[in-house]
This record gives sequence, C-alpha cells and structure tokens, in this order.
Amino acid sequence: MISDPGRPGRLLRQGRILEGITLGWNVVGLAVLAIAAVAARSVALAGFGLDSLIEIGASTVVLWELSGTGPDRQRRALRLIGGAFLALAAYLIIQTVIVLATGYHPGHSPLGIGWTAVTAAAMFALAAGKARTGQALGNPVLISEGRVTLVDGILAVAVLAGLALNAAAGWWWADPLAALVIVGYALREEREIFGQRPSSAAVRDSGDGPGSCGQR
Repeated sequence: MISDPGRPGRLLRQGRILEGITLGWNVVGLAVLAIAAVAARSVALAGFGLDSLIEIGASTVVLWELSGTGPDRQRRALRLIGGAFLALAAYLIIQTVIVLATGYHPGHSPLGIGWTAVTAAAMFALAAGKARTGQALGNPVLISEGRVTLVDGILAVAVLAGLALNAAAGWWWADPLAALVIVGYALREEREIFGQRPSSAAVRDSGDGPGSCGQR
C-alpha cells in the first residue's frame, strides 16, 4: 500500500521515464542492427532487430496504459503484451528452423557483438527498474512489460554468445540453439497472461485493492 500521497505520481513518472528510455534505445537499436545485419548477412542480428521492434510496441502499450486509469485498460494492455511474447516465440522458432535447416553461416560482426553486449546490460537494468516500480504501484502491466525487457536482455546475451562463438570458433549454429531457451521463457510468460495465472489474476483485482493503478 502506498501511504505517501505524492508517491504514486512519482512512481508513475519513473515508470514513464523507464519506458521512454526503453523505447528510445530500441529505436536506435533498429538502425544499428540493420547496418550490422546487412554487413554480416546475419539472420540472428536481423531477428534481434525484430525483437527490438516488438519491444518498441510493448513500451508504447505501457506508456499508453500509464496515461489512463482502470482495470479495463490494464486488461487490454496485458493482452497486447501477451501477443508480443507470442510473436517473439513464433519468430524465434521460425528463425531457428530456417538457420539450422539451411546451415547458413553468418559473417563476423564486431558492431553486432558490441551492440548486443551493451544492450544486454541496459535491458537487465531497465527490467529491474520496471519490476520494482511496477510492484510499488501494484501495476501488473508495467511488471509484465518488464518481463518483455528481461527477455530482450536474455536474447541479447544469446545473440552475443552466438556471434562470439561464430567469430572465435566458427560455431555458426550456437545462436539459433541458444534462441530455443528464449522460446520457452516467452511462451511461459504468454501463458501466464492469457491463462489466468497469478500475474494475470492481479489484473482482475487491480481495481479493488489499495495501491492499485485504478486508485491514482
């Protein structure tokens, strides 16, 4: 429960700042990843650009939700985030099958290695901030989008590992295999949102308890 009358407003501003940073980072990332993917002809880097696009959509959804009130808007926002998880999992499955089936060997990408390393650190920090702010607000949408950001960071690590192993040892198949870990995580989170498990149950109750988003 939030006892300080001014604290909800501060937390909302903090949530918007975190989402704004995430949005800006991924917009820049689209350009960087496009250049790196074309230069190295890397399917993994091209796919990571698609993940950045999904994260842009999720951040936009949360900024929209934080500007309004009520559990109905939270439900709609959570469904859109759940759809982003499903799209991410579908993309990774398709990418993994194509890369392994064709035996496609990407080139080396110092730019891709550098960007994914920095992105992983940034996404983990942003995900932690969203989790703390969302818990303090009692906002399940911000908490769930923080999981999207966490998945983005994990995917950055997987792509980084694949790029590094390809560059150092010629293990071209490392990044599509690592992507399968992300598939499992993304599908689990999508089921939590659409399957009425604890994270989605919070939405049903969000308008009823103290400290909820519906009580701003």
